[in-house]
Amino acid sequence: YAEMAGLVKFDFLGLKTLTVIDRALKFLRRDGRAVGPEWRSLDDEETYDLMASGDTLGVFQLEGAGMRDTLRKVRPHNLEDVIAIISLYRPGPMENIPLYVQGKEDPASVTYQHPDLKPVLEATYGVPVYQEQVMRMAQEIAGYSLGEADLLRRAMGKKKLEEMIAQRQRFVEGAAANKDMHATLANEIFDTMEKFAGYGFNKSHAAAYALIGYHTGYLKCHFPVEFLAASMSLDLGNTDKLAAFFQEARRLKIPVLAPDVNSSTADFDVRDGAIVYALGALKGVGLEAMKHVVEIRERDGAFRDIYDFAERVDPRHINKKAFESLAKAGALDCFDKNRARLLAAAPMLAQMAASAAEDRQGGQGGLFGDAEPALRPVLPAARAWNGQQRLDEEFRSIGFYFSGHPLDDVLAGLDRERVTLVMELEERATDGKPLEMIGIVRARTDKPARNGGKFAFLTVSDPTGELEMMVFPETLSQNYDLLQVGNAVALTVGVKRNGEEIRLNAERVLPLEAARVNRVMGALKVRLAVGANPGEIAGVVRHLASLPDAERGDILVELPLDDGRVVTLKLPQTYTISLKAQRALKDVPGVERVEAMQAA
Repeated sequence: YAEMAGLVKFDFLGLKTLTVIDRALKFLRRDGRAVGPEWRSLDDEETYDLMASGDTLGVFQLEGAGMRDTLRKVRPHNLEDVIAIISLYRPGPMENIPLYVQGKEDPASVTYQHPDLKPVLEATYGVPVYQEQVMRMAQEIAGYSLGEADLLRRAMGKKKLEEMIAQRQRFVEGAAANKDMHATLANEIFDTMEKFAGYGFNKSHAAAYALIGYHTGYLKCHFPVEFLAASMSLDLGNTDKLAAFFQEARRLKIPVLAPDVNSSTADFDVRDGAIVYALGALKGVGLEAMKHVVEIRERDGAFRDIYDFAERVDPRHINKKAFESLAKAGALDCFDKNRARLLAAAPMLAQMAASAAEDRQGGQGGLFGDAEPALRPVLPAARAWNGQQRLDEEFRSIGFYFSGHPLDDVLAGLDRERVTLVMELEERATDGKPLEMIGIVRARTDKPARNGGKFAFLTVSDPTGELEMMVFPETLSQNYDLLQVGNAVALTVGVKRNGEEIRLNAERVLPLEAARVNRVMGALKVRLAVGANPGEIAGVVRHLASLPDAERGDILVELPLDDGRVVTLKLPQTYTISLKAQRALKDVPGVERVEAMQAA
């Protein structure tokens, strides 16, 4: 109604992306670095190369799967291309993307309905993309004033029949008077204008978006650490987005430092070329509570041990649940590497914090500040978690697998031509063509089916990410126990794709150990932790030697020594080296990782 009242309407869009840019620039300034002149000149070739590659996760307006595919086709090399892509990538104009690409690749092939339309449409290779172009076409061909052209644009956009009949007559008469144009051609041009005006984009709007897209692309290209840290800080409570950014950091080989109460900050930060994971992003702690921890540490010095930590924090901020979450995430590893022991001690630590707070309020000293170690309460005895348990608890606190993934040992030997990983789904998914996938069942929600029975929504995780798929009643009933949370499975997945929308359903399910998803392997390399007891794996190895299995090979054991050297032992005989064997070895206490090695 503002325009009907004769007022000018303004749209003010609050974009968190502007804060991402601001935060990334602050990281740079703090470290004495700065953006280059291309930041303002908008002509950085490397930034446009990044866009053309489609590696635009986090880049404003350019990160969707379909948009990334469009970027690879169009291969933008200047801001005008980016403006056009943002304008074209919408329902309606999208069908003209191939025409735009063809014109960009071969400008000589572009044709115009009238020579005087070339100056108007040349920048977009003969494709009307913007509302401003429709207005200029009316001015050039039919002699419209700028005000008249704007009224024409509005009439076309609203598709009011009476107005359109009057405008068509005005256009045909104007074309005859202005260009001596035959009514047939004038009507054809009007039809073209009418078609594009219905979904034409305002160029100034698209240009503003493209500018922000360029700046975020520039930051990702030249300062990916700062850019990803800033992006993660603006999605502190969005686990799905954090997981995607974390995977992107891994893909770009950017280190992400684990949360640590003695070195991390409450929000995401950068340090020495690495992203510092935010304490405030952990589940069950809260940003304000972690700001409190960091404030105490910066004011009074690093925490000396777990007792010092418990004594100094305020129990109103750090309660039992917070102690548990910090322990699971490894944020207390600086005090004790045995996370199981720290988790078991959470009630005791919370009570210590409460007692210390009461003493401070009463003017007394701390409970353990000057106490001899022998006088301190002993932490509960607890056997250290094996690799799988450690990852599971980490997942519960962080929201995704951080220090590793249960299927990392499978990844090295995976037949990558046959098996599709989560990060490859967007480029490999074709409507109607099934895919082979693997994963850990992370969540399952059963729903009643209309015709009786149940169907389910399944969340599956592999080392590159997570996805959701449906399981129809027949498949679910046949694999009900196999599709329990925590199980490792191989799946044949049906695909339905419509543009960016990809819908998956599990058509066939097998235990991962029973599926043939690996290349032919020749050996397993078992890495032990420092101080691990090699005898722990002896029983498992003897069992593997006795199993009848076609997949047999060597087992190499790496023993790290206290002085930093690593001794590698090749065990006698040959052994079963199937996926089941790999997982059995990985569950042995003291085993850090198991790596499948390809046959020579």
